[in-house]
Amino acid sequence: MDWNFRSAKESAAALRAGEVSSVELTEAAIAGIERDEGVINAICVSDFDRARAAARDADRAFGRGEDRPLLGIPVTVKESYDIAGLPTTWGMPQYRDFVPAEDAVQVSRIKAAGAVVLGKTNVPLGLQDLQSFNEIYGTTNNPWDRGRTAGGSSGGSAAALASGFGALSIGSDIGGSLRTPAHFCGVHAHKPTLGLVANRGMVPPATPAFPIDLDLAVVGPMARTARDLTLLLDVMAGPDPLTFGVAHDLNLPPARHQRLGDFRVLVLDEHPLIPTGSAVRAGVNRVADALVDGGAHVERHSPLLPDPAEAALIYTQLLFSGSVARFPVEEYERLQTRAAGLSAEDRSLDAARLRGMVLSHRDWVEVNNRRELHRHGWRQLFAEFDAVVCPITPTPAFPHDHNPDLLARRIDIDGVEYPFFDQLVWAGLATMPGLPATAIPAGRSAEGLPVGVQLIGPMFEDRTPLRLAELLEQQIGGFRAPKQRVVPDTRRGRGTAAVAAGSAA
Repeated sequence: MDWNFRSAKESAAALRAGEVSSVELTEAAIAGIERDEGVINAICVSDFDRARAAARDADRAFGRGEDRPLLGIPVTVKESYDIAGLPTTWGMPQYRDFVPAEDAVQVSRIKAAGAVVLGKTNVPLGLQDLQSFNEIYGTTNNPWDRGRTAGGSSGGSAAALASGFGALSIGSDIGGSLRTPAHFCGVHAHKPTLGLVANRGMVPPATPAFPIDLDLAVVGPMARTARDLTLLLDVMAGPDPLTFGVAHDLNLPPARHQRLGDFRVLVLDEHPLIPTGSAVRAGVNRVADALVDGGAHVERHSPLLPDPAEAALIYTQLLFSGSVARFPVEEYERLQTRAAGLSAEDRSLDAARLRGMVLSHRDWVEVNNRRELHRHGWRQLFAEFDAVVCPITPTPAFPHDHNPDLLARRIDIDGVEYPFFDQLVWAGLATMPGLPATAIPAGRSAEGLPVGVQLIGPMFEDRTPLRLAELLEQQIGGFRAPKQRVVPDTRRGRGTAAVAAGSAA
């Protein structure tokens, strides 16, 4: 395995031992990007000159005996984070030339920890898709199958990691935007507990970077190994110094257990509102078998589980209420008219999406009260279990679908089509109550595509699913680099595949 596919932990140990320099790591990463980026299209904004300077600074710091958690490690950052001097567009053409003056708080934190920022990774328009493509930067392709999506909205980060473009990346998640790309690309990601990680500066372009408490949305780490997730979360976690950080100190509890055999795990592979595809079901079962083999206590059903159907409806309404907040008044009024025509008996996800778009504040408060009942139910469940294993989406990565009418799109699950956004119900299981969830690789489909699952843990006990992820990585294996590397041609986002010499197994 070359340096580009080493974990951050391995690279950090080699840096401290003097086996490699940060300049060497950075130049290797840049060479890999320049070789393969033309077909993957994950790095939408490069920052190589400043990366080289940061690497030289890191090597000088090592020479002075300094040590920081990410010192000298090449990383990438999702395009939606502000980085001073680089454009932040969220894929929106009208903001093509917007350049913020200050770093987002998380960019500041990883830089202070010594990270070498290689550049920014691609996103969908407005971060509102399970794919990553936009008019400014084009389409990010899945490194395993370039006819398929790398996921969204942190798809550029997942594709970059799977391609060896940096050891770590930071992304965000409201509809599975960390977990789905990790699942599609065969890497790891962690959706932190809501409110655990400060998000200031991860805002739409030209929007003031205030310390706002977002509903549902979080920022979090992505990596090729579970241990690297913990390394990066430890850098990212903590309140904003402008608000809660004035009075609060971070004190995350340790993982509930250190041995796999001590974990109590609920395994789910069925949802009442959408089927689970055979490839994903096999991945869930692979993890369940590994848990049993490792001596863990595994159950497949529990009366303590809050109703997943109601959870999906609550999540859908909360999610879509935020998505239309800036719609023109005329469009909002048309949505109100459509929603008024719904039958009171219509409990479909389509109806929940429409109702969510026109929620009054009074209605939102009522939906939020129902969310609190679910949170209490999860607290009761986690008195009996330590983690829940379940799908992230019902299928592996799907073929690119750029239909601009997102509500008209369909997702194919074992030959049957379902509304595109229905696949969000699994991501919403953790997002709606604000629970931490770690995405891990769980093998590959019959077509050779990565399949992942998520490990949902108790609120503010992020170290518990992260530790379980480490133990499962030892049991079933984790990231494996694609067997082929790409040889770019002159067309952005296109290319041919060639067998990689010395490719990682």
